[in-house]
Amino acid sequence: MGSGKAIIFSAPSGSGKTTIVRHLLTKFPNIGFSISASTRDRRGRTEQHGKDYYFLSPEEFKQKIDEDAFIEWEEVYEGNFYGTLKEEIQRLWDSGKHVIFDVDVKGGLNLKKYFGDKALAIFVKVPSMEVLTDRLKDRGTESEESLSRRLFKAKFEMTFEDKFDVVIVNDYREKSFQEAEKLVGDFLKD
Repeated sequence: MGSGKAIIFSAPSGSGKTTIVRHLLTKFPNIGFSISASTRDRRGRTEQHGKDYYFLSPEEFKQKIDEDAFIEWEEVYEGNFYGTLKEEIQRLWDSGKHVIFDVDVKGGLNLKKYFGDKALAIFVKVPSMEVLTDRLKDRGTESEESLSRRLFKAKFEMTFEDKFDVVIVNDYREKSFQEAEKLVGDFLKD
């Protein structure tokens, strides 16, 4: 695969990693967002194919697995598959950009392994499980059952923070933005 760097943001759901990634995309014109493939349904009218996700049917996803088209893929929740397409990374590198990922913890570790020293893997941590619970409740998208499932998964994911290159504790948004900008800026300078 071509040449460029990879910046990986991983965290439990609700930790604010997506907000940080979106902020960085406005600050660094030379990074591009890696669009994941997913079998989940679109949320509302806002999500677009080829912008938020590549929405694939389970059959299409399975076919891509058979074709070895993914760098990494997993079944995140039952029946919901997510993956990183090799051609998506190549597309960004070919356009002269470095690539930024917004993925869960397992995906982040797989990507870190794949890209080796071309990658900077950042773990975004919430100050506490209470804060995470509040953030997920505030979204208003979770049933009691899905909330407890996400929190159970988050507790497990928190145990992997030491496998990442850097940890950002996301308690104050502006501070997290500044930390992330410095980390990415320094990494891309090398």
